[in-house]
Amino acid sequence: MDRCIVLVDAGYLLGAAASLLAGEPSRSRITVDHTALIQGLRERAESDTQQPLLRIYWFDGAPDRVPQPEHRRLRVMPRVTVRLGALTRSDGRWAQKGVDAAMHAELTELARNRACSDVVLVTGDGDLLPGMMAAKEHGVAVHLWAVQAADGDYNQSEDLVAEADERRVLDRTWITKAVRAKDYTGACAPQPAPRPEIAAILSAPLPESALGAPAERPAPQPRHPADGPGQNGTEERVAAKGVPTPKDLAALRAPGTQPAQPPASATLRWSSDKGWVDRPTAEPPEAASMPTLAQLTTAEQRWADREEDITTVGGDPYEVGQVFARRWVERLGDQSHLQKLSGMYPRVPHRVDGELLRYAARFGLLAHKDDQIDERDRYAIRAGFWREISVRTGVEHPPLDA
Repeated sequence: MDRCIVLVDAGYLLGAAASLLAGEPSRSRITVDHTALIQGLRERAESDTQQPLLRIYWFDGAPDRVPQPEHRRLRVMPRVTVRLGALTRSDGRWAQKGVDAAMHAELTELARNRACSDVVLVTGDGDLLPGMMAAKEHGVAVHLWAVQAADGDYNQSEDLVAEADERRVLDRTWITKAVRAKDYTGACAPQPAPRPEIAAILSAPLPESALGAPAERPAPQPRHPADGPGQNGTEERVAAKGVPTPKDLAALRAPGTQPAQPPASATLRWSSDKGWVDRPTAEPPEAASMPTLAQLTTAEQRWADREEDITTVGGDPYEVGQVFARRWVERLGDQSHLQKLSGMYPRVPHRVDGELLRYAARFGLLAHKDDQIDERDRYAIRAGFWREISVRTGVEHPPLDA
């Protein structure tokens, strides 16, 4: 059959690209435009083989073989088929399991069935040598592509290189059309423009309202000299601040100390986007009645949302927050909820905020972070959410440090 097929070992291709551009093989150090990468592979394969493309097979590892966001985007692209092996962690390092075996099986099956005249292999694994030899015996021309090595040496099995019919090196110029390094010290990508919303959140000082006005703070009671210095000064610190932290209360109840009562007006302090604020025991009624996006979304809209997430949403935390807010506002029937929400700035109601973070987790923001979204990513997600709310309501929220 006069057509070509491309088999890509994603671990090799992206790991070698990361070594070339970022100096280490960690794929977390690079950003990949998968649409541009697939298009580049197709054009190069058709040019080298002089045959039309039948299909690109993308082999990669995933935890429990569950497709990650990049896999979901890839498998809906034309002429792309995704095959997943397992991704396991051992001694602090991630390793693919079953990917080379899947490539070997696909290569031999395609050659045996005469599905193509040319096969392009993007890999460096010597375990594919038997499959390559079997494909050649079935009359298939095998093209082996390598990614330019950072040190100029081979990053492929020498036996694999020797057995290939044709060889090609994907150099830095070709790689940087679709891949760029995340560390912005090189020339691969410019430093992104800072977002003032995120900067304002991170630099917001402790508001006076959280600590209570100076006149409202309980005055420290004079101590009798016979009373001693207190439990390591904890009582004095609590009285001076007026609002104890959970750590202060734990110190007051430490073994060997007498329990001390905090000031009558004191409440626990909780972190928020605006600094340290008092958290009420329950949300106001308008927040508790705020509809979630799931309640506003029909089955048809849910399907369309997933399609949009896979094909167009890039997964940047700020963008994710904007997309979620846009859908929520567009489906909101009672616009009074929008005004109530705007008045709660910068606190997102808990039921909406939890749904927002669960939505963000779809885009891989939990990866390698012990199932927790990074703090700066959470700030960016919420900043994007509020930015979209501001655009929709026409109300510009004051700076968080005001």
